[in-house]
Amino acid sequence: MIKIEIAGNTDIGLVRHKNEDTFVIDTEEQFCLVADGMGGAAAGELASRFFGEATAEVFTGMVNRSEEIIVQKVQAAFKEANEKILRHIEEKPEHKGMGCTAELLALADDGFVIGHMGDSRTYRVRHRRMRQLTKDHSLVQEQVDQGIISREEAKVHTMRNIILRAVGVKEDLALDILRGQVEDGDLFLLCSDGLSDMVDEIQLETILVEDISLERKANKLIDAAKKAGGKDNITAVLLKIG
Repeated sequence: MIKIEIAGNTDIGLVRHKNEDTFVIDTEEQFCLVADGMGGAAAGELASRFFGEATAEVFTGMVNRSEEIIVQKVQAAFKEANEKILRHIEEKPEHKGMGCTAELLALADDGFVIGHMGDSRTYRVRHRRMRQLTKDHSLVQEQVDQGIISREEAKVHTMRNIILRAVGVKEDLALDILRGQVEDGDLFLLCSDGLSDMVDEIQLETILVEDISLERKANKLIDAAKKAGGKDNITAVLLKIG
């Protein structure tokens, strides 16, 4: 198994009345996740919690850590969470509209697998340079890809929170799977949009390359988002290789 260190934290922020984010870290099973609930009164916090619970169940007792097995486990976690949310909505129609965005990072024998859906994000710092690994499933990102608006315009667009994919919304999942090799010293950041919308990439990278513990980095990321306004729930999970 790859030697790792994981830390995470979440905060309600300065505007919202409840925290709909969920994070799970598991050094033994070598995975971590961030889920951002949506739906407000429609129980978004339940949706994100369901994702965390489903993933923990799927990854319990891992033995074979080949890349293909890990990919299957990641896909199964999203499928189980999706079905769990949809069943809940059938039982409680007043919760129609609930769902969550989700980032799930799991380690294979010699690499990583990421499951991604929505506008939560995964970044990687390698050799002190940060790179965004995932692409938002959002209306403004689609417009950026089509050349309709610029990345700078997307950051302040009035419709930047319109999500095109989420867990628990449709029976058919359009899930992004990313995979790659890891190097000693790699640092992964999984976060909800309450962090990435409030803190620019230069400041994110500055904090992530500091020579401090992962716990302090997670806390500094959340503090930075709150200083910028804390308009949403804020969650940051860090996983370091080596």
